[in-house]
Amino acid sequence: MADAIRVLSMDGVEKAKSGHPGMPMGMADVATVLFSKFLKFDASRPDWADRDRFILSAGHGSMLIYSLLHLTGYKAATKEELSNFRQWGSKTAGHPEFGHMPGVETTTGPLGQGLANSVGFAMAERHLAARFGDDLVDHRTWVIAGDGCLMEGVSQEAIALAGRYRLNKLTVLWDDNAITIDGAVSLSDATDQKARFKAAGWAVKALDGHDMKAIKSALQWATRQDRPTLIACKTKIGRGAATMEGSHKTHGAALGAAEIAATRLGLSWTHEPFDLPEAVDKAWKKVGKRGAKERKAWEARLNASAQAADFTRAMKGDLPAGAFDALNARIAELVETKPAQATRQSSGAALDELFAAIPELIGGSADLTGSNNTFVKGTPIFDAPTYEGRYVNWGIREFGMAAAMNGMALHGGVIPYGGTFMVFSDYSRPAIRLGALMGVRAIHVLTHDSIGLGEDGPTHQPVEHLAALRAIPNLLVFRPADTVEAMECWQAALEHRNAPSALALSRQKTPAVRTVASDVNLSAKGAYEIRAAKGPAKATLFGTGTELALALAAADVLEAEGTPTRVVSVPCFELFFQQPKKYQDSVIGRGTVRVAVEAAIQQGWERFIGEDGAFVGMTGFGASAPAEVLYEKFGITTDAVVAAVKARL
Repeated sequence: MADAIRVLSMDGVEKAKSGHPGMPMGMADVATVLFSKFLKFDASRPDWADRDRFILSAGHGSMLIYSLLHLTGYKAATKEELSNFRQWGSKTAGHPEFGHMPGVETTTGPLGQGLANSVGFAMAERHLAARFGDDLVDHRTWVIAGDGCLMEGVSQEAIALAGRYRLNKLTVLWDDNAITIDGAVSLSDATDQKARFKAAGWAVKALDGHDMKAIKSALQWATRQDRPTLIACKTKIGRGAATMEGSHKTHGAALGAAEIAATRLGLSWTHEPFDLPEAVDKAWKKVGKRGAKERKAWEARLNASAQAADFTRAMKGDLPAGAFDALNARIAELVETKPAQATRQSSGAALDELFAAIPELIGGSADLTGSNNTFVKGTPIFDAPTYEGRYVNWGIREFGMAAAMNGMALHGGVIPYGGTFMVFSDYSRPAIRLGALMGVRAIHVLTHDSIGLGEDGPTHQPVEHLAALRAIPNLLVFRPADTVEAMECWQAALEHRNAPSALALSRQKTPAVRTVASDVNLSAKGAYEIRAAKGPAKATLFGTGTELALALAAADVLEAEGTPTRVVSVPCFELFFQQPKKYQDSVIGRGTVRVAVEAAIQQGWERFIGEDGAFVGMTGFGASAPAEVLYEKFGITTDAVVAAVKARL
């Protein structure tokens, strides 16, 4: 059965003339024991909510998971899909991609992120077990990780979190083959990984990764521990290869026809590529059906449960009925009271209304709770041993937080949000990008969004970050201008279940700009005319966040001087460019002088202002000084906006 994985993996890579056969061949024995004896799953129902989650963090070895899915009978993992590995239109992408192939729980390949995702999976499982009970939620998360996963810095953030929260249903199977692309691990690393995991609070065991009896014993041991477990599986990369076993040359290249022929001979494997011996095929298909009885028993418990409807809704990702009733009532009140406050406070006010209405929300902050306004008063803290809390203390671990949030969202049943300063989205960015690629609903609360944070200076003042985040496909970047917009942006973020969101929020106060009630969520359109011109418009001003107030003030000056000026609020580029072209044209105001103002670099604004428009904003880094001084010194003022319009009239 293990040799079937080896042969399918080397044949798939050989057919594609591209890929990584060494890891699947080396970990075939471990994977065979895991899937045949321990993993709780039913190949006929890949979406079974209480299945164990298998995460291939070492995603370059994707033929391992594709082989396993094919062997165990997942309908989508056909022989044809394996033979089309890495080809256009196939479900068998070069690295496993969530949403392409049933049975692939998360997109992996950027090393370390699958391991960090797994922490989120395990957290979600424990939290949902606390909410719905062990009868409905009681499963494990199993991870195969390689040396590269453990070298990446995010691995330390992930294992420290898992150890702190004593996630005992998480087991990492380390492919300890001592090989990287360049050669031996010893070329670049001498870390005692087992000691590192022990120091982080994990239970650790080492074994021969080709001794199936030892593997079975270790996996059984893992299920009895009261903390997360690492099993160091000493393996040979390319196990079974005729002359290349143990060589780094098997890591990232096809073995070649001659080596494969010799390997087939050594394994006594006489079948053609992608064909299987009947006995082996039957044995694996039996494994794929092994969990059906347990799955049906679980379904009976679900159907009999008083929580069935709520559990099913939560796992589907549907919001509760009336999720936004309290929020909309608050918006109506704010239109009348017109508070001036920082949009980070406005975001906190939105959470105050949403948290009770949407029990799936689980939030946290990378050690900036008081600054990010992510904590709702009275919320229990997520922690061992009960895990019912809905607020996570992530520590100073932005990357680990964002990656674990992806895992939580992928698990289902929870909607994660996490806060940090916007400048530290650089640390989170690889996970935010993968979240966008996968289309998960995770909300990144990014406060201190401009030079307006003031005295902390340019190290903490994001100037290029809005442009950098807007460059990520399928990421919704919101920059609300006041409390009403902040609440509308939260609603839009929660309603978009197939995209992550980033909320860019200010440290400094901003006046209320939405002072007229609306029956629709205007921010959900991405951009809208917030003030019409008094007569045929000659100028259009665009603004976001704290700078929208400057655009409105500039419009007052221009109108007083006889220049009819309209103002457009642009809380979300991405949603605006999803609107019909007719709506876009009506908002952009072609034929008028167009000027945009934002305390950030210009990149991306060209689609609004065109080649002849003007941009009032930043062209370099900020400085350390009070916010009002910085805006004056860097020329982000009402006068500058007015002057830019006059120069182009």
